[in-house]
Amino acid sequence: MSRNHYYSRHLTPRLRSALRDTPAVLIHGPRQCGKTTLAKTVGEKLGYSYITFDDDATRMAAKADPVGFVARLPTRTILDEVQRAPEIFTSIKASIDSRRSAGRFILTGSANVLLIPDLADSLAGRMGILRLHPLSQSELEGHRPRFIQALLRGSISTELCEPLGRNLALRIARGGFPAALVRKDESRQRAWYRDYVETHIQRDVRDLSRIRSLDTLPKLLRMAASHTSRLVNVADLAAPFELTRQSIHEHVTLLERVFLVERLPSWHTNQLSRLVKRAKLHLCDTGMACAILGVDARQLEADRTLLGAMLETFILQELRRQSTADPDPVEFYHFRDRDDYEVDIVIEGGGLVAGVEVKAASTVNESDLRGLRKLQSMAGKRFSSGVVLYDGSATIRFGNGLFAVPIRKIWETI
Repeated sequence: MSRNHYYSRHLTPRLRSALRDTPAVLIHGPRQCGKTTLAKTVGEKLGYSYITFDDDATRMAAKADPVGFVARLPTRTILDEVQRAPEIFTSIKASIDSRRSAGRFILTGSANVLLIPDLADSLAGRMGILRLHPLSQSELEGHRPRFIQALLRGSISTELCEPLGRNLALRIARGGFPAALVRKDESRQRAWYRDYVETHIQRDVRDLSRIRSLDTLPKLLRMAASHTSRLVNVADLAAPFELTRQSIHEHVTLLERVFLVERLPSWHTNQLSRLVKRAKLHLCDTGMACAILGVDARQLEADRTLLGAMLETFILQELRRQSTADPDPVEFYHFRDRDDYEVDIVIEGGGLVAGVEVKAASTVNESDLRGLRKLQSMAGKRFSSGVVLYDGSATIRFGNGLFAVPIRKIWETI
């Protein structure tokens, strides 16, 4: 992110709200997604001091004497990259218990620190947890996101808009990491992502893991990029490596812990017996995925199969990023049964279910809605609406809560 420009983040109001009633607030997400900038932007106005555990001397001091380190902290402190000094969690707990007041600590972490036992045990009930993602298209455009709530309310508007055309591939290929977006040249953006992956694996992954074959991780991440939006198949991922399926599973889990990949679980109800229960694999950001594969916007646009897979991941990540604006949680799934009825993204929130099918084309026909109709029948009265996202200009009603919607409408007013 440029020093001269700060994008307003959807998470900001929730962070401010949490600091008013919670002793510690954790902001976690991938490195370089804007956690430190967000913490400092909010914290500076409230008088917070800043300490980072990326500094070797600070980290060593905290590890050597965690009790004394925490005792000397200012009243309100930002502790950056706390996964690098898990020894302090117990001392933070003791400090909070001795003087329980709201907004004592803002913590940031570039790994899923909830999976670190000391943190999970120490700060349960004392810490608010907020997930920050790379920038969404709505944040880049300066729009407040409304699409998810429109889906769950079933209130889809029908105004016309311009198709994205080649701009869609450009948006997918540039991704959402602020430091990459500062670079205007596409090749320089791809170079940033490649350097990011290499540095990230060298630093945080080695800190978190005892896995010896860390040289496998960059290759596995490339495999994951080529498999994005597909059902997880550990055997396929393991095929190029001389590793067991269990080892590959451990490697994928490690990449999840540092927010580089995610598994999207399957949606089901207890009444369904013919669903495919496997998760889908998605990269955390399509700019990173394209850079890992060495693909630019022009090549992406020319390869319709790859474009379709990347577009599905792009839409999922956009919706995840938009969901951080809402204090009421929504959950994301995919739907597929053994008769090959499928929906790319299923959203659950407030007891309601909505479906999103993604299509890298400028037209929609009735067959594109077959998965949504199946999901609608399965969800019954809980089903609010279903949409096929496509690169067209018109919102088309297909009756009974089903629509075709231009892709750009998900980050523009709807």
